[in-house]
Amino acid sequence: MSPLLLGVRHHGPGSARAVRAALDAARPPAVLIEGPPEGDALLGLAADPGMRPPVALLAHAADDPGRAAFWPLAEFSPEWVAIRWAQEAGVPVRFMDLPAAHSLAAREEGEEPDTARPDPLAVLAGTAGYDDPERWWEDVVEHRDSGAVRDPLAAFEALGEAMGALREAYGDGGHGRDLVREAYMRQRMRAARREFGDAYAVVCGAWHVPALRAKTTAAADKALLTGLPKVKVETTWVPWTHRRLARAGGYGAGIASPGWYAHLFAVRDRPVERWLTKVAGLLREEDRQVSSAHVIEAVRLAQTLAAMRGRPLPGLTETLEAVRAVMCDGSDIPLALIEDRLVVGDVLGEVPDTAPVVPLQRDLTRRQRSLRLKPEAQDRELELDLRKDTDAAKSLLLHRLRLLGIDWGIPTASRGATGTFRETWRLCWEPELSVRVAEAGIWGTTVPAAATAKAEADAAAAEELGEVTALAERCLLAGLSEALPAVLRALADRAALDTDVARLAKALPALARSLRYGDVRDTDAAALGTVAAGLAERICVALPPACTAGLDADAAAELRGHVDGVHGAVGLLADADEGLRDRWSAVLRTLAGRESVQGLIRGRAARLLLDDGRLPAGETARLMGLALSPAASPADAAGWIEGFAGGSSGGGTLLVHDDQLLGLIDAWLTGVPERAFTDVLPLLRRTFGAYEPGVKRTLGELVRRGAGGAGGAVVMVGSAPAGFGPDLDPVRADAVVDLVRMLLGGAPADGVAAA
Repeated sequence: MSPLLLGVRHHGPGSARAVRAALDAARPPAVLIEGPPEGDALLGLAADPGMRPPVALLAHAADDPGRAAFWPLAEFSPEWVAIRWAQEAGVPVRFMDLPAAHSLAAREEGEEPDTARPDPLAVLAGTAGYDDPERWWEDVVEHRDSGAVRDPLAAFEALGEAMGALREAYGDGGHGRDLVREAYMRQRMRAARREFGDAYAVVCGAWHVPALRAKTTAAADKALLTGLPKVKVETTWVPWTHRRLARAGGYGAGIASPGWYAHLFAVRDRPVERWLTKVAGLLREEDRQVSSAHVIEAVRLAQTLAAMRGRPLPGLTETLEAVRAVMCDGSDIPLALIEDRLVVGDVLGEVPDTAPVVPLQRDLTRRQRSLRLKPEAQDRELELDLRKDTDAAKSLLLHRLRLLGIDWGIPTASRGATGTFRETWRLCWEPELSVRVAEAGIWGTTVPAAATAKAEADAAAAEELGEVTALAERCLLAGLSEALPAVLRALADRAALDTDVARLAKALPALARSLRYGDVRDTDAAALGTVAAGLAERICVALPPACTAGLDADAAAELRGHVDGVHGAVGLLADADEGLRDRWSAVLRTLAGRESVQGLIRGRAARLLLDDGRLPAGETARLMGLALSPAASPADAAGWIEGFAGGSSGGGTLLVHDDQLLGLIDAWLTGVPERAFTDVLPLLRRTFGAYEPGVKRTLGELVRRGAGGAGGAVVMVGSAPAGFGPDLDPVRADAVVDLVRMLLGGAPADGVAAA
């Protein structure tokens, strides 16, 4: 008598049902399953009520958690069904694959992980005349008539024979590592035969069945296993997702439609009708008009398509085509939503608290529960108001995790608010984050302690000033006051030694932003003030010589960005040092008036001075005239215009609302000689072409209204262009006061409230 070899397709619901039927019929005294033996001690957790697939067995090197492998299991995975059958039947169940200690050590020594072998299903499907292996598998396995009386072992025998023919043709399929794995599996089978006799069952990938049936000696298998590298490993269960099942995993067996397969496994009666009912429910949630009649018609169409194609039942292809035609009006846009939410899905598994984890993971789980911040596989936005204690605590946790390299949340732009008291995060828990948590466990046993130690280590290892300033900002966002002294020491040391003005200018904005956080986060950021002030002074001295005409276009554009950044930083720092604003304005005046400075930077300096009210209109006109004179090169003149009114800096909107600037540019433009205008036009188009269409139309209308003025310039009536009043109309302005007060949270007048 030989053991019961059940060759399966990993994550195949048809295989899972067949495995259960075969085990019920054979009642073996023990079950061996493809998987690392280090997981044997964790198999008992599969029966825990807190264990909800999809889950994955995680094995990682004890001294390097980043070197890890996963063995994912879904509710419809044959391996999971076999585990649960053995536990319910009270028989031993064990893993039988090559230990993870060897496979992870092989990666350390530089062995390439197994690459894709010739797809056995694709070969068998092609032999049967199918061009789609998924469709062939559905027809011969998933859609078999479950009501018919049949031998539960027949399908496994047929599939084993087919795989035997494939192994004769392809050998190991270019997978030399499989020979070692199969030698170890045979060793485990010999041990099971000695302990349980010949009636035990083996559940493994169908590809391995011919090799496990082969007559080999124990000595030959032992020779293959001698001298394998080995590392110490740790194992645990981690949550998995349907979306991750759609990719190749530890079994190298990703599936394209885990949500569909989960439905086929869970629903025995009328699967197509129930699936299309799910689809209708999803579309209704998205406010699409879908009725019961749509469901009935989609079922009929799917059945008709299956009959025309000679298929026993409608498959995923037929159901999606029916949905597109009947429920989506032929559009692929709602169909993409169905494929994402239902065909793949965002189901996230759960593991019990008794599963072994690193202390950091246990602390993280406790904090997630305390803050009611549940990990979810689906992307979602989280709006936080930092004035609330709970929201502030959530923000600190997410920032600390990011500092540890655990990117559970990604900061995004807040909608409708720009203050420092509001944050918006996009959250999505990926299974790989469990590995990141294990890796971060070397820094501490709690999230705050680990983040503090990691920040101190990063500060000591940082080579550039910008890295340290960014780290200081992240420490303040994360509320890591204990890490700040080490970070500030590193910051002061690198700032004192760095002479590159570009790096200094790049570092200052982060420091200035950091000084704001004490107001909202109750963090003492005052120690950064001295460093920031010293940095600003050095920039004021070193910036003018750096902005010479010898810069190329890319370097000038980079320095222009630094000038903008420093200008914004000075605005934040000036509250503590009013003289700093004056010193910075003097630097901008130097840049705006020095001919050796690149035109792009001169124009930008003039614009910043004008915005701050520190450059009179007459002086602005003089600088513009010099920059745009016939003696100036077209490239330099266009650079000045780009710096002064470039679309990326909101110049178009400024021109719409500031008739003075519009008049200056219009006057220059209409005065450019015809021959020079041809040279300048491409460069001007680059600047003004960046404006939004609405801004362009408005500017054109404003210029058209002034077409009767001298030289085509905008006609001014008093201090306003034609078509606009010279002064504010108090009656019309007062009409919006109550509405503005209501929008800002004040009490509106009775008339507005009644309206």
